[in-house]
Amino acid sequence: MTVTDEISACRLCAGDFARTATAHEPRPVVWFRPAARVLIAGQAPGARVHASGRPFTDPSGDRLRDWLGLDEADFYDRDRVAIVPMAFCFPGYDAKGADLPPPRRCAETWHGRVMAGLPEVRVTFLVGGYAHRWHLGSGAAKGGVTETVAGWRDHAPRVFPLPHPSWRNIGWLKRNPWFEAELLPAARARISEVLDDG
Repeated sequence: MTVTDEISACRLCAGDFARTATAHEPRPVVWFRPAARVLIAGQAPGARVHASGRPFTDPSGDRLRDWLGLDEADFYDRDRVAIVPMAFCFPGYDAKGADLPPPRRCAETWHGRVMAGLPEVRVTFLVGGYAHRWHLGSGAAKGGVTETVAGWRDHAPRVFPLPHPSWRNIGWLKRNPWFEAELLPAARARISEVLDDG
């Protein structure tokens, strides 16, 4: 059984999900193959992704693809792009309808094996604070997402920290015009270089 098969069959969080406001079953969304050169490290599937079984099938995905300059064909080509969230399942909503955080046990259980099985990755895009903290460790700025993303040159060209592409961050984008003016052109150039090389 491959690690993708094992993750697809995972039910570690079934009890936790049953106690959420959504009371849903686990549905791991697994989207990577060993040949991938680009890694998108996200947070966790949302409700729409839970329904579709395909990562970023929502407005956040539209914005992320625009940010990276990728069309759907390239974005969903598992032999080129690996999409590995901090949790493979939708964590559910709390009683107020807010997204619950990715369960840490998911990353603790699977990420070491997943990353070891992606030897060809040449550029990683870290989407959101959970991914920043996990993948950068002490390299994630203590000031949070804004400072970590603002320090992107410290990690490029191998790693690019990004904010989450949620509609909730539209205000953030307006307050930080350097993101679209400086970081995104560099990110797009790097992803193009990686995918076009060979």
